[in-house]
Parts: sequence; C-alpha cells; structure tokens
Amino acid sequence: MQTAIAGCSKQREREMAGGNGIVRGVIMDEAVVLQQNQECLQPGAESLLRKLRYSGIRTGISYGPGLSSRKVSLLKRMANLHSVDCFMLDASSTYAAIHEVMLSWHDIGGSILYLVSNEKKDISLELSNCNWLITVLNTEGGSSCESSSIIQINRLDELPLTICHFNRKETGKNVTTVGYVMKPSRQEDFAKRGAFPMYPTKNGLMFLPLTFELPLSPQLQEVDIVLHKATDEILSIELSGSSGHPNKITYTRGMQELKCYMDHHVDFCVIDPLDNIYPVLDRHKIQQILLGLEDVNTSGVKIRGPHFLKVDDFNEPDFLQRLSKAKLSLPSIVKPQVACGVPDAHSMAIVFKVEDFKDLSVPLPAVIQEYVNHSSILYKFYVLGEKVFYAVKNSTPNTDTLMKLCGSNELRPLVFDSVGDLVDSLKSLPTANEKEHRVNERIDHDRVRDAAEWLMRNLGLTIFGFDVVIEERSGEHVIVDVNYLPSFKEVPDDVAIPALWDAIKRKSESRRTQREENKC
Repeated sequence: MQTAIAGCSKQREREMAGGNGIVRGVIMDEAVVLQQNQECLQPGAESLLRKLRYSGIRTGISYGPGLSSRKVSLLKRMANLHSVDCFMLDASSTYAAIHEVMLSWHDIGGSILYLVSNEKKDISLELSNCNWLITVLNTEGGSSCESSSIIQINRLDELPLTICHFNRKETGKNVTTVGYVMKPSRQEDFAKRGAFPMYPTKNGLMFLPLTFELPLSPQLQEVDIVLHKATDEILSIELSGSSGHPNKITYTRGMQELKCYMDHHVDFCVIDPLDNIYPVLDRHKIQQILLGLEDVNTSGVKIRGPHFLKVDDFNEPDFLQRLSKAKLSLPSIVKPQVACGVPDAHSMAIVFKVEDFKDLSVPLPAVIQEYVNHSSILYKFYVLGEKVFYAVKNSTPNTDTLMKLCGSNELRPLVFDSVGDLVDSLKSLPTANEKEHRVNERIDHDRVRDAAEWLMRNLGLTIFGFDVVIEERSGEHVIVDVNYLPSFKEVPDDVAIPALWDAIKRKSESRRTQREENKC
C-alpha cells in the first residue's frame, strides 16, 4: 500500500487529503477518545467533542479493525450524540481509509488534522506523507515520536490551541485571532449559534476558546484580542462605600491570571477592559451614571433612569424623608447594590408598605428603585459596536395588578429572584389590553439610539445591553437595567453573529491604529 501512495501525484495527494491550507477537518483516533482497557471516554473527550461540533470544523472519530464491538458501539453512540462521523482506519490499507474519508468529506475545502496516540505512529507517518496534519497525544508512559513534521500534545484540551496554531501559521497576518473566556454553558450557547468558528470568518476573524486548565500565557500569545464575560468569573465583590473609590473584585484564579497578563501588557487588546465593566456590577453606580442622560433630552420624548435611593439600613431614622426626596412612592422595587457575580445578586422584592422595609430579606446595601407602570412590555436593547438591535418581551404587570395578586388586605412584599420562577409567572399575567400595547409599541427608536451611543461613550463598552420600559402615563422612556455582554438571543443568528464579528473586528482595527499612532 505504501507503493500505491508513493505513486500518487501531488495533486492526487491533495485531493485525498483535503488540500493544503487551514484546518477544516479533525479526526480523533479511538485511543485518544476511549480510556485504555475501559468502556468509557477519556476525561475531557466529551467536552472537546462539543467544542469541535460547534466550531465549524468537520469532526470524525476513527477506530481500527480490532476494536471490540462494545467499544465500537460506544464510539458510534458518541458520534451520533455530537453529530460527528465515524471511520475505520486500517493501517494495512491506508489508501482505502483515506479514500473513505474523502468520499464523505469531499467538500471540506481545507486540511485534515489527525489526532492519534503515540502507539499508532506508523499509520501517522503514512497519513503525514499524504498531507494530513498529524498531532500525537502523548499517553502516559508512551514514547516520543521522532518525526519533525508531527506535533505532540500532552492533553486533549490542547487540541483547540493546536488547531489555532496551524491556522494562524497558514493565514499569517490576514486573520485576527480572538480568544474568548466565559463559563462553559454560555460558551456553548454562543457556539451553537455559530459565533465562535475555529477557521476564518468572512471578515477575517478566527476564535480560540481559552482555558484556565492550561498555562494562559502560551494561549494568549496565539491571539490578537480577547473577548471575555468576566462577570462569570467573579467570586466576591466588596463594595467600597464611596463613589470615588472602586469596589474590590475577587476573581477566580484563572481570571486573576488573565487580569495580571493584561495589566503587564498594556498594548494587549481586550473587549472590553475590566475597568469599564465595573459600573454595571454596581446598581447604585449605574443609576448615578444614568442621571447624565439629561444631556440626550434636548427635545421630544424624554429618556432617563428610574428614580432611586441607595440604603445601607432600612431602619435609618430619616428613611421616609429620604424616600420622598428621591421622588420614590410605593410600590417600589428593591435590588441588591451588587448586580452580578455573587449568589444573592438577583434577590429582589416589590414593596407596597413602608413598614415592610424593616424586615425585608433583600441583601444590604440595596437600591430602592422606582416601579414604572409600563403595561407589561419590556424592550431589550443590544449594542454590538455600531449596531443596535432590540426585542419586545413580556414584563411584570402594572401596580394595580400586582396589588390584586397580593391581595388588597395583605399587600405583603413580593420577594423573588429576577432569573427565577416567580418573576416569570408575573411576566405571564395578562395585564394590558390591545390598545395599551399599541400605545407602548410607539417607542422612539432615535431617542433610544442616542441613549445607546451616549452609554457607549460614557461606559467605554463595545458590547452591552439595556432594558427600556415606557411609563404608561407620560410616555417617558426609562432605562431600568444595563448589563455587559448579554446573550442577545432574541436577535436572529444571521443578523446578530455578523454584527458581533463586525464589532470585534472594528475594535481590533481601532486598537491597532491607536498603537501605531502612539509609536509615531
């Protein structure tokens, strides 16, 4: 069979191997997927399969002819679960194996990377001769592979970095590599929508999932810009007690390492700097910032933040006077000052009577916020660089309905988690008639866009979201929440994902231009 391969023309070899160029296909040998002498997967194998499934990289699992039927069955179940292919690669019939792969993957338009254990280096060398990119997983106690054309890794979770390395080498400076950090569930939600391909997008981006399980510095050396959801990595927030001093944020070990790297590499590009997201972690701070929206209200419909009051103790002697001075009437909504990153950040309450503040279970310090009658309609706005999108959502009911829900005699506080079941049940109540809905759908898009641009400038953020309600009586637009890197799941993927890519690309180019100007 070696003779058959050696006799192939270079063109034929490229046809069989999928062509030179960026990695568009990955095949993982059974020995790197299954644990030796056991009918179960290697640690990290399933996580890697999930990453590859949504990366845009065609993925397959290979096995030899001697594998037990039970293990073959397990591999095929996993392949079916993760929508990957299964191939039998026989070392004694390499040409036939390549031919089978290319019949199935004739349209991938790039190179194939073959991940194999070092016990199978013989077939690896043959496939390398046919332009497959060979990566060997050094299993414990295995011997090193001597070929200089073969890359070796020690862990499965090094494979995305290896793919990135191959593709950066192939594309050179024509592609911007984006490393991203967020919790696995969020990462997968974005990846399912096609947001994080490991091969170049049409506007020249390529994505690498950064992992804190590996040394961070070598990964960051492969990327040009970092996209993060740092709020996923917060362990605790210690409020400063002073608007003039930043709050103390404690991150996970990995995020702290990333922060240190960014602090020591001032030219490193990140979306967005950690300092810029701090205001959205503090509900009092963001309310103070929203006071500046007066600059936007030159004429026409007014857009503003809600009336608010920060409290450290509900038993303060001048509590009633402070409520009145802040233009707050009841019912009001009470929220923890810390907006995210801690377990009780979403523990809230709607309070109907002053005496009920005294024993309220909402964590202190807290922000008491105006409850706006808005006919149960919430507008979620998403800012992706220069693009602004919105979605209309059901929201909590007006105060008269809330009072009926609580019972006119009792009117006890409604305590809920803003991402939990109670708030969802409140949103599902039929509270607005058709006429009220038509009135509230007349949102002033130009005014909200002006506010979005104002927030972008004042917060220094590239990707963020904010919620708007329309006060039923006055028509005033009220921004009731601001958050960083939302899912924007209500925006269709074919619109949202290109906008995300464009925002990242513009940020990268802007930073590059700024660095060049500073050098001059």
